[in-house]
Amino acid sequence: MNKRTLAIAAAIGATTIYGLNHTIAKAVMPAFVQPLGFIMLRVIGAAFLFWLISLIGPKEKIEKKDYLRMLLCAVLGMGFNMLVFFKGLSLSTPINSSVLVTTTPIIVLILSAILIKEKISTRKIVGIAIGLLGALGLILFSTEIRQDAPNIPLGNFLILLNSVFYGSYLIIAKTLIAKYHPFTFMKWLFTLGILICLPFGYQEFIEIDFVNLPLEAIWRIAFVILGTTFCTYLFNIFALTQLKASTLSAFVYIQPLIGIIYAISTGQDTLTTVKIVAASLVLLGVYLASKKPTLPQSGRTL
Repeated sequence: MNKRTLAIAAAIGATTIYGLNHTIAKAVMPAFVQPLGFIMLRVIGAAFLFWLISLIGPKEKIEKKDYLRMLLCAVLGMGFNMLVFFKGLSLSTPINSSVLVTTTPIIVLILSAILIKEKISTRKIVGIAIGLLGALGLILFSTEIRQDAPNIPLGNFLILLNSVFYGSYLIIAKTLIAKYHPFTFMKWLFTLGILICLPFGYQEFIEIDFVNLPLEAIWRIAFVILGTTFCTYLFNIFALTQLKASTLSAFVYIQPLIGIIYAISTGQDTLTTVKIVAASLVLLGVYLASKKPTLPQSGRTL
């Protein structure tokens, strides 16, 4: 198997883990772990793993001029991003979550236009409008009443807010990612994430009954720490060594499909007309917003 095939397998693996995560993480909250306490488990576990693996990586120091940018990346990417996502997931449903997180490319486009004055084509504007229309549909017209999803509209809004924080993180982190080795970058980001999340998640973290956690909860927590947080990052880094970023980003379309199939097959969620229409609008919007323009043919065979 060549490296490109392995890279494609890694990208599919990362997307699959993300898709499964919506249902797997949801099943732990709030019966065994509260959402903000779960985030503490995630950042502590990931920080430990990245510090451990960094032992085989290059020994780099963060330059003083990058301290503020690193802190801002941690606040957006390892703090607020995770906090609002898990809180939103605890209030909403796996299908809503798996659909709404795919709005990230749209959010990145909007923020790029605002923050770095990137030009947006008419097609991309249409895509943004259609995608946000689908996201708003899930927020405003989700009328389900479920015991494990006590406030679906608020949960959907928080999950959409997660995309805003994560999209901001991607833009701000771009220069640091190019400058530092991934292991260096992530070990410090998750270490700062512990300090940032501590005031919000400390109380829920100490309320976790570790001694009496059932095996079902333990493997789900381990999946989130090892799979969703640690492995997916390594998979994506390897995939980027062989694939273009635009190629890798296309795998975002698989995530809601996997999330929906797994949620329905495990009985943790059901499809409704609102979800189908909203998901279709979101995916169409993401496709239009992220599709590169077709170059005119030169008439030459290359």
